[in-house]
Amino acid sequence: MEKHLDKAVFAGGCFWCTEAVFTRINGVEKVTSGYTGGFIKNPAYREVCNGTTGHAEGIQIDFDKNKVSYTDLLEVFFATHNPTTINRQGNDVGTQYRSAIFYTNEEQKNRAQAYIDLLDKENAFEDLIVTEIINFEVFYVAESNHQDYYDNNKEQPYCQVMISPKIKKLKTHYTDKLK
Repeated sequence: MEKHLDKAVFAGGCFWCTEAVFTRINGVEKVTSGYTGGFIKNPAYREVCNGTTGHAEGIQIDFDKNKVSYTDLLEVFFATHNPTTINRQGNDVGTQYRSAIFYTNEEQKNRAQAYIDLLDKENAFEDLIVTEIINFEVFYVAESNHQDYYDNNKEQPYCQVMISPKIKKLKTHYTDKLK
């Protein structure tokens, strides 16, 4: 079967966390950590962490639509971060840690909004979802030491406390979506 590649861009807190989750999803060809949604060109990690660039830590996902749907990616996205907190994921606080979907076309925009509406209608979370839906403009690839961070640093305390539980949840509840 011929590959039919598409892109998805999500921000759900620290990009180390979201990258580690999505690299394990069947049909995902590549996940790149980086910065999106800001107002300066070519931001660096230190600038983004300071919250002075307007960027979110995000991931760009290259996926095969014949193996995984955009809706499947949305399902995993919402299940593996807290979409009800503004500019915060756990102890990570600031606009760079906001929950956002950067759509690349109108179909993605509509699916994202419909999925949020469904989750809110079903009271999937105690609070309403605050995830932003934003037109994708540009993605800046993060420095090389941020790529594959979890897989290269599993013994780091941050990885053990913040990321390993997400991977465990993924392996427990989404076995049908794993590579």
